[in-house]
Amino acid sequence: MSRFEQFTVSVFSITRYWNKIASEEMRGLGLKGSYALYLITLSSDPNGITATRLAELTQRDKADVSRAISQFQQQGLVEAYGENRYRAPIVLTQKGKDLTGQIRKKAEHALQMAGEGLSEEMRQSMYQALEIIASNLKDMSEDKPDLD
Repeated sequence: MSRFEQFTVSVFSITRYWNKIASEEMRGLGLKGSYALYLITLSSDPNGITATRLAELTQRDKADVSRAISQFQQQGLVEAYGENRYRAPIVLTQKGKDLTGQIRKKAEHALQMAGEGLSEEMRQSMYQALEIIASNLKDMSEDKPDLD
């Protein structure tokens, strides 16, 4: 298997299985698995995050973020905001904070199990390498649309 194939298959496999695990966890709440990332990201700032910023931070489509926020509002997970949807900060309610705490615990447990057999040094090296690869690919995609 070439380096490209190995990298691509590994990244897609990790994404696929992570999404499957998240979907199973969120299904019981009537939410999509991808929404777990939104809740965890929202919990990182107690003052709230705008929908536009949430889309940027999670690298997701604004329409998907908007659908998620609507569902969060219906379930009382975020404070309702007015007509200015993309500029108003989205803040978790206590119910949203409690749920996010549960999701965070389950995510940490899943990561611990997924990293079974990795030393802390290996884990840190892996995360550093992934950050560098992601940054380089981002730069390439923004600066050089033609990879020739």
